[in-house]
Amino acid sequence: MDPLDDLAAALRDRLVRDAADGDAADRIRELVAREAGILDEDSRAELERRVAERSFGLGPLEPLLADPAVDEVMVSGAGRVWVEREGRVEPAGVAFASEVALRHAIERILAPLGRRVDEAEPLCDARLPDGSRVNVVIPPLALDGPALTIRRFRRRGLSPAELVERGSWTAPLHDLLAAAVAARLNVLVCGGTGSGKTTTLNALSAFIGAAERIVTIEDAAELRLQQPHVVRLEARPASLEGRGEVTIRRLVRNALRMRPDRIVVGEVRGAEALDMLGAMSTGHDGSLSTVHAGSPAEALRRVATLALMAGVGLPHEAIAEQIASAIDLVVHQARRPDGSRAVVEVAEVVRGAGGAPAARAIYTLRGERPRRRPARRDDLGEVLG
Repeated sequence: MDPLDDLAAALRDRLVRDAADGDAADRIRELVAREAGILDEDSRAELERRVAERSFGLGPLEPLLADPAVDEVMVSGAGRVWVEREGRVEPAGVAFASEVALRHAIERILAPLGRRVDEAEPLCDARLPDGSRVNVVIPPLALDGPALTIRRFRRRGLSPAELVERGSWTAPLHDLLAAAVAARLNVLVCGGTGSGKTTTLNALSAFIGAAERIVTIEDAAELRLQQPHVVRLEARPASLEGRGEVTIRRLVRNALRMRPDRIVVGEVRGAEALDMLGAMSTGHDGSLSTVHAGSPAEALRRVATLALMAGVGLPHEAIAEQIASAIDLVVHQARRPDGSRAVVEVAEVVRGAGGAPAARAIYTLRGERPRRRPARRDDLGEVLG
């Protein structure tokens, strides 16, 4: 380790041990002057910065969070920090000096948010003031030391044109999705973790007209819609006392009373799937959402499973009927081996054997070659071509 880092850690411990009133910056300056006066001026200034970073910032994570190219920061115990840049996970080249230092950083993240982790509650999800998502797992659940994951918030979502430039969308796909959203088709985006579902959902919203009233519902607010009439709702976890939780399902049901032209649900992951299907099939055409699934067919099965979690006693056949009538298109987003992300399939939802919903591909991407075929459903064929 850099000797200056060793000294900064020691001085930080001294600062905590000798806590006193007064301006923190002045106390750090005095401590450095007293304990490291032999260093030149530039080294003392750098030492002051590192002590302050360890006292009030996030230590070695600070430069990573200041780097706009970093999309995700992953800490796996003391000494192991990884980052994701442009879809590739790589060592960050920084480390925490000890597990204690890592725990201090976690406390500095969670304390201002009114959250905490301890042996009684070793898991925590939170959102930083800038919108970044934080997940913390500590021992005894995390066997190799505290695990901290920070998903960076992108202040401005990528536009459809930018996704075409990056190769995530092809030009034919851009036109297909633009027509689908303009025609108020209900679209479900599916894909794995980190595949870019939210990015695609945000880009799809760009095709919604400026005169429409849109209600967005998210577990952690990430969408950045550009329309002037947008109402943003965010779920709330229970407090430390176990009270005050507001679920996605409750927000979806409440949104129906807010006179929305469209409802955008950031991700369906529970019983709210049933309420979303009801909204899509009862006058809120053009709604958008995402779900974790590895293919369009799997996405339909997963939505059915989640809807059953509502516990209202509906038979599976009734839920299958709702899915077939509510969802028009499923857009499958995938992460490629090189880390890039792309929409690899768009499927129309048709009725299969016995009226059950089935996914039929109308757009596929194999390698770099997109392929289109006409929709089987007459109503989709009229608007999609």
